[in-house]
Amino acid sequence: MSREAQQMAKTNPLVEGYQSLEDDPGKSGKLAREALRLHPESPPALRLVGLAMRASGQTEEAAEFEQRAVKAATSDPVLLRAGHALFANQLHEAEPLLKERLKRDPYDYSAMRMLAELAARIGRIHDSESLLRRTVELAPSFQAARANLATVLYRQHRAPEALEQLDQLGTDGEIADSYRNLRAAALGRIGGYEEAIDLYRDVLRRHPEQPKIWMSMAHLLKTVGNQEESISAYRRAIELAPSLGEVWWSLANLKTITFDDEDVRAMEAALDDAALDIDDRLHLHFALGKAYEDRRSPEQSWRHYEAGNDIQSKRLGHNPNRITRIVDRSIPLMTRDFFAARNEMGCEAPDPIFILGMPRAGSTLVEQILASHSRVEGTMELPDISALVRQIDNKNAGEEFGNYPDALANLDGDTLAALGQEYLDRTRIQRSEGKPFFIDKMPNNWVHAGFIRLILPNAKIIDARRHPLDCGFSNFKQHYARGQAFSYDLAHIGRYYADYVRFMDHIDRAQPGAVHRVIHERLVENPEQEIRALLAYCGLEWEDSCLRFHETKRAVRTASSEQVRQPLSKAGLGQWQPYEQWLAPLKTALGPALQHWDDAPLP
Repeated sequence: MSREAQQMAKTNPLVEGYQSLEDDPGKSGKLAREALRLHPESPPALRLVGLAMRASGQTEEAAEFEQRAVKAATSDPVLLRAGHALFANQLHEAEPLLKERLKRDPYDYSAMRMLAELAARIGRIHDSESLLRRTVELAPSFQAARANLATVLYRQHRAPEALEQLDQLGTDGEIADSYRNLRAAALGRIGGYEEAIDLYRDVLRRHPEQPKIWMSMAHLLKTVGNQEESISAYRRAIELAPSLGEVWWSLANLKTITFDDEDVRAMEAALDDAALDIDDRLHLHFALGKAYEDRRSPEQSWRHYEAGNDIQSKRLGHNPNRITRIVDRSIPLMTRDFFAARNEMGCEAPDPIFILGMPRAGSTLVEQILASHSRVEGTMELPDISALVRQIDNKNAGEEFGNYPDALANLDGDTLAALGQEYLDRTRIQRSEGKPFFIDKMPNNWVHAGFIRLILPNAKIIDARRHPLDCGFSNFKQHYARGQAFSYDLAHIGRYYADYVRFMDHIDRAQPGAVHRVIHERLVENPEQEIRALLAYCGLEWEDSCLRFHETKRAVRTASSEQVRQPLSKAGLGQWQPYEQWLAPLKTALGPALQHWDDAPLP
């Protein structure tokens, strides 16, 4: 060993190399290479060479050393211990190992990626994202970490950002191939249905024995209206995995097919398996509830609906006080004077048409009617209003409640206008047809109707309302892919509906004429009259296509996707009646809303 090398070893060349990285990357690279000569394939030295090369603009060479560092880290004894602990779900053992490693070496991006996985598992999704962003910042060629980042972004409903990361993986290679499903799912979130379906077809050509991929493709085929092929794909998934409850529920959720005796026997047999996964059990109960409802066996149907709801209610632990509290605080805040003082402060754009109300109240039908108009573009259930509310709600981690809606009182005109413009910017990716108006159909936005009026005073707001017992029972028998935690308990459904009516009645008083109400039962009884009133409120001229809405070809993602592709029917009215003996908790919680749910006159 040369005298220079001996001196470098004594002074720990890696420490000096990292210290020199920002000011003198050339020196850092020299020190790291000397360390590599002393300890070939040393992960810290490989990482430092890569960092130094990136700092010097040598990106291709840097990527080579980054990939060597990742490979070499697979033999690191500490990371091996942490990896085994993660595999065994012994997170309490893995966490201190990884944190101590990053304390000693904050550039260890392999440890960083593992800690990000741990954070995601325990629900610290934002921590996981931060760690992964730092990982790909240090090692942009670390494809597995970038794929993990895409997954974390997708889980936060940030599909466009997830696709940006997936695009950087390219289309070749093992990592890119393994994330084709995620790409397809993300494309489905932003309306790229045909491209997503093509991706699924490609995966299934090479890996046809994948029941969940058949199921995912079937979901999208249903969305674009290809029901026949959708059913075939669901059936193929069941052939491969007869106990996969989500597929059975997906078939039931089409609401246009009837299960035969063999189907019912297969689902009951799957439920008899004590080792059945709880998620499969949940879905099978909902599917069998629908099967027995179609057979006009309400007692057997109710038994399964009740069992499925009991499982999900316990898992979600919904607290109905949260919405009640927001309504209790919104009503005294959002007075006529409150709105008058902020008149025309928001963004003036008239583009959005918000459809809100209770889930399962006919909002998808109203959307389909409006989207059949030549000047209106239908999109999907957009999360952007809720995302903007979260920005201004100063809720701290672990707190049940934040300071919404009170924080609205502190927003000045510039801020309100900026929030309205941000909403338009965020939703622009959903608009592809260049039409002057677009629909944001998110039922739960009723609680933010006042916020919408503040930031987008010229937007239209439509309240889709349905009889509380039909609506309540329809929610109870519906298993949602995500959200709607209130819907798995009859008393919680009643409270949610009562809060909704209470708040929308207040908005009618504080902002007369701002909201147009569509009563589902009236729409079914007198479609042309109600559709004319709806179009007049939106400032749209009459078009016959709106009356023939079921002929409109467009993607529909909600549980009502197949129903709105058929002419109006009275079949859905009064479906609660065979189940009345079990609905007492719903009736009690509804209170006055049961008698006065449609008292507000139509504008």
